[in-house]
Amino acid sequence: MTATLDQIKQLRDLGAATVYEAQGAKGALDNGVKPIDPTVRMAGPALTVDARPADNLILHYAVLKAKPGDVLVVDAKGFMEAGPWGDVLTIQAMKLGIAGLVINGCVRDANLIIDLGFPVFCRGLSIKGTGKNQPGKVNVPIAIGDVLIQPGDIIVGDRDGLVVVAQGDVESAIASSLAREEKEAKQRKAIDEGATTAELLNLTDTLKRFGLV
Repeated sequence: MTATLDQIKQLRDLGAATVYEAQGAKGALDNGVKPIDPTVRMAGPALTVDARPADNLILHYAVLKAKPGDVLVVDAKGFMEAGPWGDVLTIQAMKLGIAGLVINGCVRDANLIIDLGFPVFCRGLSIKGTGKNQPGKVNVPIAIGDVLIQPGDIIVGDRDGLVVVAQGDVESAIASSLAREEKEAKQRKAIDEGATTAELLNLTDTLKRFGLV
């Protein structure tokens, strides 16, 4: 079942950490993949890309295949000595309505990308160029770290990190996230009224067992 625009917006607004916890602490990419601009928020269906290290031919093709609202999710094999994405691809991606980029590798032209407001999550920055000679694959399952990403899975990203929501889990992820937000709002209110986190999380007996109270 394809996620609606409203569902995608809900997931973006709920945030990566809430969605990750609410769906059973699964789907989080490792913390090596970070936003180059921590103020961005992003959500959209994954257009997956299996790329060769230090070659960006397939990225130019993937941009042409993307639909408005898609997030390009690129497995560049964690290669850190080339920047296969930069200002030109960013400008084209924005022109086509692409929602953002996740790359298991590096990018360059970071200042311009930040100025343009295009969400990019990557392992780092590299000024080194790439070839345009090696084919890759688009819309195939890829793995980044221990997370398998299928084409069309929803990617949610913000300052805290990235989480993948399987297409079939979107409704339940939203419902669980909203319930978690309601629970945490009650906890914040209780703390404001004098409760402690130890009480709210039923940690008192555990603390006593370790001689901490």
